[in-house]
Formats: sequence, structure tokens, C-alpha cells
Amino acid sequence: MDRVPALEEPLKQPLKSVLGPATAKVMAEHLGLHTVGDLLHHYPRRYEERGQLTHLADLPMDEHVTVVAQVADARLHTFASAKAPRGKGQRLEVTITDGSGRLQLVFFGAGVHKPHKELLPGTRALFAGKVSVFNRRLQLAHPAYELLRGDGDGAEETVEAWAGALIPIYPATAKLESWKIGKALQTVLPSAREAVDPLPDSLRDGRGLVPLPEALLKIHRPHTKADIEDARARLKWDEAFVLQVALARRRHADAQLPAVARRPRPDGLLAAFDDRLPFTLTEGQQKVSGEIFDDLATEHPMHRLLQGEVGSGKTMVALRAMLAVVDAGGQAAMLAPTEVLAQQHHRSITEMMGELAEGGMLGGAENATKVVLLTGSMGAAARRQALLDLATGEAGIVIGTHALIEDKVQFHDLGLVVVDEQHRFGVEQRDALRGKGKQPPHLLVMTATPIPRTVAMTVFGDLETSVLDQLPAGRSPIASHVVPAADKPHFLARAWERVREEVANGHQAYVVCPRIGDEEDEQKKAGRKKPPSAEDEAEKRPPLAVLDVADQLAKGPLQGLRVEVLHGRMQPDDKDAVMRRFAAGETDVLVATTVIEVGVNVPNATVMVIMDADRFGVSQLHQLRGRVGRGSAPGLCLLVTEMPEASAARQRLNAVASTLDGFELSRIDLEQRREGDVLGQAQSGTRSSLRMLAVIDDEEIIAEARREAAAVVAADPELEHLPALRTALDALLDEEREQYLEKG
Repeated sequence: MDRVPALEEPLKQPLKSVLGPATAKVMAEHLGLHTVGDLLHHYPRRYEERGQLTHLADLPMDEHVTVVAQVADARLHTFASAKAPRGKGQRLEVTITDGSGRLQLVFFGAGVHKPHKELLPGTRALFAGKVSVFNRRLQLAHPAYELLRGDGDGAEETVEAWAGALIPIYPATAKLESWKIGKALQTVLPSAREAVDPLPDSLRDGRGLVPLPEALLKIHRPHTKADIEDARARLKWDEAFVLQVALARRRHADAQLPAVARRPRPDGLLAAFDDRLPFTLTEGQQKVSGEIFDDLATEHPMHRLLQGEVGSGKTMVALRAMLAVVDAGGQAAMLAPTEVLAQQHHRSITEMMGELAEGGMLGGAENATKVVLLTGSMGAAARRQALLDLATGEAGIVIGTHALIEDKVQFHDLGLVVVDEQHRFGVEQRDALRGKGKQPPHLLVMTATPIPRTVAMTVFGDLETSVLDQLPAGRSPIASHVVPAADKPHFLARAWERVREEVANGHQAYVVCPRIGDEEDEQKKAGRKKPPSAEDEAEKRPPLAVLDVADQLAKGPLQGLRVEVLHGRMQPDDKDAVMRRFAAGETDVLVATTVIEVGVNVPNATVMVIMDADRFGVSQLHQLRGRVGRGSAPGLCLLVTEMPEASAARQRLNAVASTLDGFELSRIDLEQRREGDVLGQAQSGTRSSLRMLAVIDDEEIIAEARREAAAVVAADPELEHLPALRTALDALLDEEREQYLEKG
């Protein structure tokens, strides 16, 4: 395929050859920028007008800021100190203003001379530094600054043109101020004219988008606000389209692979299972099952994402798909993120199947198969037997953790892989399991975290999507309340009363804490001191711990109730025993970490108390809440927090308490976090992670880009007629990053 070397080269130049080794080193270490192209794609965060002043009253504490302001006052103080006992120590205090608020700048020692000469009253400048508080006043200590002079770049400028000029403010660091990045960009900006435009002409012209070189010039050196809008509109399209083309090509390549069609027998295992179900499947479950069975019946591998509301019955849908494949002579593997969850799935699936899970055993049904569990901590004999059952085909269904991916695990005929909680598995692990079939097996990915449509299109773009948004009949509503323990301690006392009332009515409760509680002991044993996190420092209170809380509850407000603990550091057999006792109703209250977050199904549990709820994410809280209300009795979720009413954390908890709609909560969650967090590792390590595109706000662009990308790839899968697009894709998916999509 033809390359366009002349066009590629200027943007591939290393920064050290253009800016010098020292500046290039700082850019690489602090901003991850290595080439001219990287720097051109480091876009301004916002723009300031020279003649306008930044609103100083709204500056965020402890953040590195860049502001435009005017010097109101400057005073030099002389004082005695240990270093200057004769009163020769100097401190320069400069007050800057925006007309509505003031900010103090402080310079000490030898650093006072230059600002003392330059920062005279009336002078305007850009100031950059970290906002702190001294004597109850906001201040910047030793800020860097750049004077704003009205003389232009040696050219004649009117006062209006000078005052109205837009100054780009870049994402910067303490080592590299915004204007230094701006000066570096001034050096490389001419190269923007050589940028290869990845968008096909027809697409660009049809949507009235400016060419890429023009967009890069306008984003870094806009003359008007309209220039910025033009540039942003274009650069958003680049991000959306190139990513969607990468995903469309992956979908196209997968569709070319051969797979064995798996059709269930009319009187086989699936039919026998359906006959013994004590309830009717919801319309949603039937519809989604239909989509999956249609995919399984084709000779290309299914790639489907099954996402659904907490408790919508995804496991039932996945189990019926696995039974269909076993019916057709294949094997099915379900991959779970933790041993607790693998054991839970194994227990609930064998219970649902009854004698149908006893293949080859006395009392097993005619159509029965064997369901085996395979985890890293199994005993040698049980593990040997499980491996043998898989290799011979005796076991139709295997449920396990990532131990399933190990080389020594051999399948007789792997036909379907079900991955539970996809975001916890990397794409390499997924592919390793897929490689165990004689031909690529069908793939069903399940996620219990409802994902907004646009995120699904961006992160899981190579998968077809099925959504379960209907709860099965008999599910009870869950009431959620925030319990402000600091403001109203009697609310917490009432929470424990509610737990006792539910237990008295024959029900059970969960209490969830953010940590286990023996970390300090472990640290001491290892001879290390655990460094406090920024969060702990800020709140001066460590997060509540399972072991402490369980002890306090058993001796205090829940005295007399049967209280047990469950956490990730327990031995697998102990965890399993605790879960079995809780499921059997032999335990009243289970105090646990988030190991119970997904998959745990005890219909008799009706109360969930989440301690330090502000320390959990929105999606996690929604998952935890989904563990109650799974039977006929209504559920209750109490979110205990010590955060003040006005805090962002409390607002987040109020949002969770106000709706049970997981898709709505996932949007709230997304709006409160940066896109990079949402996309997880999907784009980390690439220079092309989303900078302009906001996944929620730019829903239409992502949907349109997906349609355009699908059409382009269908017409020209190898992009032979679009060398510039191919070049952009190569930059996105170079050798080390080939598998960047959906890493989780």
C-alpha cells in the first residue's frame, strides 16, 4: 500500500530535534508528548482574553491555575531570619485583582528582585501557581508569570485588537507553565500545514468541516471565538471517526472468521431445563435469548455484549445460551472476575439445573451434563478431575476465574465463552480463552454496570449489544436513604434498629465497609508503614473496616444477632462456608467488603447498610444495592456518610438514593468523572485518547461516526483508497498498541 512519506514526516519528528533536549525531556516526562504531532494535538483547555481578567473568587484550592490579572499593589518587606539575622531577609507581597476579587502573590529571598522591578501597579500578566491559603487569604507562593505587553510581536496593534486577543491556556504542570507550552507550539505550528487529513473528502465536505491543518492552526491560534468552534467541531470528528473505523475493522475481521454453528436440539438439554423452570421468562429475557440463539446458529463467531439492570436475570440468559451450546455437542465456559463470584455462579447454576447438572452420575437426568468449577485455589485432586472432565468432554459447562486461561487447561470442543464483568478482563485474556476452541468460539460478554449507549459504542464498539432493562416478576422495590451520621447521629442508631426489625421478621442484612481492617497489622509484620492516602489525610479519619465494625456491632447495637464477616483475604473454603451459611439463613448479618458487589444472590436478605458510602463510586453503590430486594419482601438500602450536606460526595449519594435506574446513574457517574476514567484502559498509552470528545455530550457525533465508519470499512476494508486514514489508524494502533481497544 502506498505511504505518503513526505506528508507524514514533519509530524513524526521528535520534539528534541525541534525544541532542544531539555524542553523535550520535560514534555515527555510530564505531559507524555514525544513528537511534533503529539504537541499539535495537545489542545488548549480554555482561552483568556488579554483585556479581560480571570474571576479570582472561584479559584480551586490546591490546584495549579493560570490566571490573567492586574497588579493592584506591591510591597517589599525586610525582616530578620535565621538565614539573614541582620534584618536582610526580603519578602515581596503583590496583590493582584480582577476587579471583583483579590489574590496575594508572595516571593521570598533572592526571588524578589525580578518581580519587584516588573510587577508594578497597573501591570497585566499571566500568573501560574498552586492555590493555597495563608492567614485565611488565598495566595500563590512564588508563581511563575508572563507580562502581557501591548506591543504585539513587534507589529503595530490597536489597543482593541491587543485586548481582545485570545490567549490559549493549556493543560500544564508545575514544571511547564501554559505559556511555555504556547511558545513551544509557536515553533512547531508551521508543521500543522503538513498534517495528513484522515477524513474522506466526501465526509468532510458533506458536514462542512474545516480541513485538519486549518483546524490545528485555529485551535492553537484563534483570532475569533468562531475559529475555536470550527476547530473543535472538526477535531471531535477526527477522534470519533478514527476510533470508530478501528472498531469497525475489528468487527469486519471477526465476521470473516469461521465458527461452528450451534443449534439446540428440540428435545434436548435446553428444552428439559425450560420445562423445569418454576417461573416464566420476562419478555426482555426471551427477546435477548432470541438474539443470542440467532447468533449461535451462524457460522461466524458471535460477539455480543449483554448489559442489564442489576437483577434483570442476565445469568439466566447466559445459562440458557450455554445449555444450547452443550445441546449442540459443544462446551461452554463462564469466566468470573473473582473466586467468590465463580463459586456463587457454580452454586446457583447447579441449583437451577438440578439433576440436569449431574451428567454421568447416579440419579442424573437423561440429557444431563457435568458442571465443573475451576479456580486457582482448588485442591490438586479436584483440579485434576476438573481438567480431565474438560479434556474428555464429560463436562459441558465450566465456571472459573482467569485460571481457565492457563495453558494446561484443554477443552474437548469449546463452543461458547461467557465473560462476566468484562471491564475487569483485558482483551489479551479474552483472546487467550477464545484461542482454546478448535475454531473461534462464540463470545458473550456480560456487564452488570449499565453503560450509556455512547460509552458502549466507544468502548465495546466491536460487540453487538443486547439490553435487559426489565426486572423479573416478583422482584421487590428497594427504598434508599442517605444516613448523615455526623449531622444526625440518632439516624445511625435508627439504622441499626431497622436491621434488628428486619431480622426479627425472619430476614437478613448486609453491612458493607470500604476496607478489611488488618492492613496495618500486615504492614507492621512486613516492617513497613502504610502511607496515608490523600483522602485519609484530608478527612483525618481512616475508612471504616469490616473487622472493627463487625466487632462493634456484635458487642453493641446488634448484640445477640448472628454476625459473620466476609472479605477477599479469607481462604476460599472459608469464604464459601460463610456464603453457604448466609444463603441457608444461619447468619443474620454479613459484614463484608465489596466482594459481594456482583452475583451474590440471597433472596431473604432485605437490608443493605453501606458504611462510608461516599468512598464508593456511583456504579458500585448501585451494584451493592442490587443485592437486596431479590425476593418477595421489599429491600432497604441505607447509605451512611459523615460528609457534610453541601459536599459533592453527598450530592452523589443523594443521586443514588433518588433513582433505581442504573442507566440514569451511569450518566451521572460519567458526568462527574473524566472520560479517561470511563474508558478505563481502553485508550491508555495511546496519544489518541479522547481530548475534544465528551462521551455524553457528543452522543450524536459518536453515533454518526459509527455509521460513517461502518460504510467506509464495508466498501474498503483495507482502506486502500484512503491512505491518509490508514496513516491515522497506524498512529492509533501502532505495534505496542495493537490491542489497545477495550483493555479493562
